[in-house]
Amino acid sequence: MKLVTSLTSPYGRKVRVVLAEKKIPYNLQVENPWLPDSPVLAVNPLGKVPVLVLEDGVSVFDSRVIVEYLDHVSPVGHLIPAELKSRMVVRGVEALADGVTDAAVALYLERKRPPGQQSADWLLLQERTLFRGLEALSEALGENAWYLGNAMTLADVASGCALGYLDLRFPDIDWRSAHPNLAKLAAKLATRAAFKDTVPVV
Repeated sequence: MKLVTSLTSPYGRKVRVVLAEKKIPYNLQVENPWLPDSPVLAVNPLGKVPVLVLEDGVSVFDSRVIVEYLDHVSPVGHLIPAELKSRMVVRGVEALADGVTDAAVALYLERKRPPGQQSADWLLLQERTLFRGLEALSEALGENAWYLGNAMTLADVASGCALGYLDLRFPDIDWRSAHPNLAKLAAKLATRAAFKDTVPVV
């Protein structure tokens, strides 16, 4: 199988971490989805990354759909629990982390526009969403080592990737001081090979 993504995509990183943790071999195709003639369009009509292209040529896109598929395709280190209540906890935290990432991406793109074209209301909305999301992620983790049980799940992976994206694009946001428990989780995740090997670089 082949993963089409950019090296700075936090959603692509989430998929790459899952692939590594589950020891699934794949080929990496690095692309810039923002280019008008990007090859991404050939595998995803929405023009977004990541895209997982299966051996039969079928494209799987949206990171949440991809990681769902990957967790079933290999029995190694399941990251999504089978039990319904636990599963909802993990997928709920993943959705929350992805929401923080969505707001961060929207904020980053808006700030790249010429100052006179930027929307102050839109910036404020995304900032509020981002900080509310961080508070919710912190509250969900509490004093626990992991979001669920005694081992890493997709919830931790998604949260770690969201926090990593903040470090990449918003080094001025001191989320570590505001949420020491998230800082502790991020530090623990950073020691894992899957996270070390996927640190985004601009």
